[in-house]
Amino acid sequence: MRTRPLPFLALATVGALALAGCTAGADDAGDSAAPVEGGTLTYATGDAEPTCLDPHVGGNYPQALISTQYAESLVSKDADGEIVPWLAESWTEASDGLSWTFTLKPDVTFTDGTPFDAAAVAANVAHVQDPSTLSSTGYLALAKVTGVEAVDDLTARIDLSTPDSALLESLTQPWLAMESPEALQRPQEVNCESPVGTGPFVVDSWTKQEQVELSRNDDYSSPPADADHTGPAHLESVVWRFIPDSAARYAALQAGQVDVIDNAQPDTLVAAEKDDAISEIDAPRPGASNRLELNSGKAPFDDERVREAFVTGVDVDDAIDSLFFGTAERSYSALSSVEPLAYSDPSLFEVDADAAGDLLDEAGWTGRDSEGYRTKDGTRLSLTFPVSTNQSIPAEQSLFEQIQAGAKSLGFEVVLQPLDLSSWYGALATDDYDLVSAPYTKVGPDVLRILFDTSGITPAPSGYFANHAQLSDPALDDLLTRASQTSDADQRADLYQQAQQIVLESRTVLPLYDQQNHYLVGSSVTGVRALPPVQAVTLYDASVTG
Repeated sequence: MRTRPLPFLALATVGALALAGCTAGADDAGDSAAPVEGGTLTYATGDAEPTCLDPHVGGNYPQALISTQYAESLVSKDADGEIVPWLAESWTEASDGLSWTFTLKPDVTFTDGTPFDAAAVAANVAHVQDPSTLSSTGYLALAKVTGVEAVDDLTARIDLSTPDSALLESLTQPWLAMESPEALQRPQEVNCESPVGTGPFVVDSWTKQEQVELSRNDDYSSPPADADHTGPAHLESVVWRFIPDSAARYAALQAGQVDVIDNAQPDTLVAAEKDDAISEIDAPRPGASNRLELNSGKAPFDDERVREAFVTGVDVDDAIDSLFFGTAERSYSALSSVEPLAYSDPSLFEVDADAAGDLLDEAGWTGRDSEGYRTKDGTRLSLTFPVSTNQSIPAEQSLFEQIQAGAKSLGFEVVLQPLDLSSWYGALATDDYDLVSAPYTKVGPDVLRILFDTSGITPAPSGYFANHAQLSDPALDDLLTRASQTSDADQRADLYQQAQQIVLESRTVLPLYDQQNHYLVGSSVTGVRALPPVQAVTLYDASVTG
């Protein structure tokens, strides 16, 4: 994560991100000022309002954003990508790789008074893995975990079916954060409205479609190793508002009605460049790049020639440039550029409309109907493209419209279906899509296993499955399995590169850009930062000066 005043720096430098606090104005002077104790910070989010504040249930980014304020993980990552202590002080891997033993911080309690101990770790893992919890992100990340043994009060051993080189990375994620075992015994509906963690803030109330109110945990004692201070948060309270309209969020920030906003849109970022009272945190998310996935499990994309025609026949570069004003750089990788093992191959996506047309001819789509779309045996070459209006920002939705227009010139009909988040998930669950943009955030290259292993076509208990490309390749599965079982860094890197080459060459993905994650911070606020694991903002070190 980098904190800097606008204008933008090239995303090519993302590997050298530096951790820093966000400051008012266009310089770093505010960071040297002593934090102000007390006060209320108002945060306005443009992501979809969570349906549940318990990050174990489901597992999407809006949950990660808010739960980072009240629930904590066993381990974290620092700005250099190193795993650092959080609720666990230390850890060791067994020589056979089939277990990890964690030594926990002493004297930590959940905000309902329940002790944090090894039994709590076991209860949390069991909760995520319980099919009735309906976890997706956490459930998939713990696929190799067979159980947790409480060796003693402060020693927890996580047992595995096979070695898992991604376990520590997975455990940094908010969707695997620790919650009070006592609170988890409550009905899910109750726990969704008032989850109980060990974090610096406590959920006081949730007014649906308006806001969540959080108050300071005065007994807080367990910040991650890279925090700027110890003890309770500086802020007395946080008001977490839901303002879906980008212009309204930015206007509220300018007027001082809110202190921090997320999901800042390209036009807003350009406007903010001219305002010395606003600074930006640019924190691209880890895991997968934003990409289009082509459903290879059914016609017409079960034919590789049709897939190749689509990914090489439609020019997305000009649209990205014009719609994002330089705030997003084109990706040619299945992984985010913040992932050190990301592999890119621009040559696979060079645009050649004539060659794409030849491929469609070879595939038998030689006819044309009255509207100019290609046909085969009387059937139109039509693609259903459900779009989550909660997850795709307006600029991205405009990009999809331009892709629709470009595809039409090749003879593809792209039917865009704007849907709310619930309906969008429903369309995926019923295989009612040919093309989809499905952001997926997971720390580390193991996200490739989640997204492209054959097992990813089988839904989690929540009904969600992640392999939307429906790619099934035994050679790829073998590479991903071996990569997930080796701790040798060089071997792991080589295996993941081979896996990415297969994914890109399958023509089942059309990479677009990193998952955009821009926060704008008002001049009265210091100490806001994006927590490195998934770049969700943390308000623990924040303070309000006015």
